[in-house]
Formats: sequence, structure tokens, C-alpha cells
Amino acid sequence: MMKIISSPQQLKQYLKTLKGTIGFVPTMGALHEGHLSLIRISKSQNDFTVVSIFVNPTQFLKGEDLDKYPRKDEADKKICELAGVDVLFFPQVEDMYAKDEVSIEAPSVRGYILEGASRPGHFSGVLTVVNKLLHVSNPTRAYFGKKDAQQLFLIQQMVKDLFMDVEIIPVDTVRESDGLALSSRNVYLSQEERKEALKISASLNLARQMITQGILDVEEIKTKMREKLSPLHVEYVEILSRDFEYIKEVRVGESIVLVEALVGTTRLLDNSWL
Repeated sequence: MMKIISSPQQLKQYLKTLKGTIGFVPTMGALHEGHLSLIRISKSQNDFTVVSIFVNPTQFLKGEDLDKYPRKDEADKKICELAGVDVLFFPQVEDMYAKDEVSIEAPSVRGYILEGASRPGHFSGVLTVVNKLLHVSNPTRAYFGKKDAQQLFLIQQMVKDLFMDVEIIPVDTVRESDGLALSSRNVYLSQEERKEALKISASLNLARQMITQGILDVEEIKTKMREKLSPLHVEYVEILSRDFEYIKEVRVGESIVLVEALVGTTRLLDNSWL
């Protein structure tokens, strides 16, 4: 029987009574197959699995889609129950935040490139809430999707820099049969926009094809990718080392290509680990 807890203090106390390893899957709800893949892996690797559903206000900038962000609370609870989740942590904003509190700042360079450049402060909000959630759940392992690669890297850096005793497990992106990366924001797309969104995964495929052909020059690959993405509004196309440092040539097994584009008014992210 799945237990639902909203109080951070109650969650901490309850988890102390469990004997065994704990896997933690933090989400913002509107659960889809990508989230379920995280839950399944957690269940296979741990004695207990805790899932959180919390739409975190501090990672949304003014004018972004906080109020419109898809919420499917009852459906999400049922999905978690059917997936065999042991504990669902379902806090409210007032449970997680106080006034004038300590917060975490994203790194001044790698927290403000790519998505951080167009959304300054976004990753500080992400790291603050993840820090809170990891302290409340105190898991053995925590699971994050590779689709949000910059977020994943910064969380791994935070865990390392703050000497946190948790193993961060990256999980491969789950895609639709046509290649579109699963995202809670896909529900915003019209039928026509969904077809346009396929240009994102097509551009990543193009990058991989060029590298297979021996083309390793970053600027050359990015130029061809932008042509493939046209006429989408591209926030960025970038190829970096997996430490999120700029490179001039792709190093196979050590690089990552990342895309963020607006499809209509919907911001979509995707990437490929090269």
C-alpha cells in the first residue's frame, strides 16, 4: 500500500523506520513513460522507492509557465500506486519554503550558460529544491533523466561539492516511436507543432551521422544542425565536453550535443551523448 506524505518532517521520520536502501525519484508531476522508467530502475536497485511530486516555483522566472504547468495530481497518484511506489511525497509550497531562507546558488559559469543564459537564476532554483528534497528523503540513490543534461550535471556537481552522501543515477531519455523526447510540456503542442518538434531529434541524428563520417569540427556540425532546425526559434545549439566546457572538436565518448528550441510557444530540450 503506497503511503502519501506531505510534511517534510513526517517523511524524514517515516523513512527512518525503513530498513534497507532507498531510491528517490523527484518529479514535477504530469507523469509519463520517462518518469516510469526512473521508477522502474529505482525499484530494481533498491528496497524502497520514494517519488516526490512538487512543481517548484523558484525555478520558474517571471512570465514563465508556472501557473500553466500541467498538473494531473489524481492521475499521478494512481500511476505511482500502480507502479509500486512505496512512498509518495506530495508537499505544498509552504511545506518546502519559508521567508528569507538560505538558498543554493548555481555555479557562476556553468549555471549561466545554455539554458541558464536565457533563464538566469533557473538553476539556482533547481539546485535549492533538489538539495532540500535530498535532505528530506536521505536516499541511497536518486534518479534523474539525461534529457535535462545540464540540470543533471549541476546536481552531480552539487552533490560532489557539498559532500552529500547519495549516488546520482543518470537514466537514458525515453522517446516516442518517431524520436520525440518525452516531456510533460509536449501536451502544449498542436498536431502541426508536434511534427515541427521532430526537427529537434532530427538535428541530433544529423550530428551523429556527421561524426560517424569523421566530421568533428564543432562549428561545422552546429551550422548544419541549425539548417535542419529551421524555421524553429533556436535558443541554442551547442557541443560541449561532458563537463560542460566549450570545445572546438568533438571527442567521441567525451562530448555532448544539446539543443533548446521554441516550437510555437513551447520550450523543448533534447541532447545526445556523443
